[in-house]
Amino acid sequence: MAGDFGKFVLQISEHMFSLLKKEIQSFLGSLIGYIVIIVFLTIMGLIMWVFPSDYNVLNNEYASLGPLFSLAPWVFMFLIPAVTMRLFADENRTGTIELLLTKPLTDLQIISAKYIAGFLLVLFSLLPTLVYYVTVYQLGSPVGNLDQGGTWGSYLGLLFLASGFVSIGLFASSLSDNQVISFIIAVFLSFFIYIGFDFVSSLELFGGFDLLVQKLGISEHYGSMSRGVIDSRDALYFLSLIAFFFMLTKLKLSARNW
Repeated sequence: MAGDFGKFVLQISEHMFSLLKKEIQSFLGSLIGYIVIIVFLTIMGLIMWVFPSDYNVLNNEYASLGPLFSLAPWVFMFLIPAVTMRLFADENRTGTIELLLTKPLTDLQIISAKYIAGFLLVLFSLLPTLVYYVTVYQLGSPVGNLDQGGTWGSYLGLLFLASGFVSIGLFASSLSDNQVISFIIAVFLSFFIYIGFDFVSSLELFGGFDLLVQKLGISEHYGSMSRGVIDSRDALYFLSLIAFFFMLTKLKLSARNW
């Protein structure tokens, strides 16, 4: 009995890994993955190092990666939906979603495999920005005059932010078989959850609950982490956000079986 159960678990793990591998190969086997990485790095590079603005690192009086952590959420708001828009929409369009759901995998395992694939691609796009870190480190006076704790805390906050956007994009992709529609829905939801609650709270419509409304938004928690302040409440917020959109995606997939 125990041996049969172990084989069953191993089979599920193999199917889940195969799905994850398929999604990553699909990204990297087409232009989508490379375009996302190139566009992100090009936009960030031009704004941080070329275009004259307050975000230009070379124009600042001190060495800092602050511009990266300020700009990245806005760039991710469009690039991550471009990554996630095809995850379920393409399956819905081609009809392969029915075949996928017949595999010995639960809905959550399917969602998790696609989520991890999307997150890994975003992570790949972030890794080259470590070159920015080395550059700013060398530009410090003296060399290395950089807030290490704040920088790595900000990177952690950016990873949490990206993980939240990926979960939103995954849910948006499950709503339609049209990738463009999924993209638009994901951008709208990401924008509203990032900054919309701040705007609503500024209207002072809820009295003493305005602060609570503000804390429902990503911006409040990401802003805290981007200052290098690692608070368990901020981490719990992002984990709850991911779990919430996982649940919505699972409900959407389960609805196909009714």
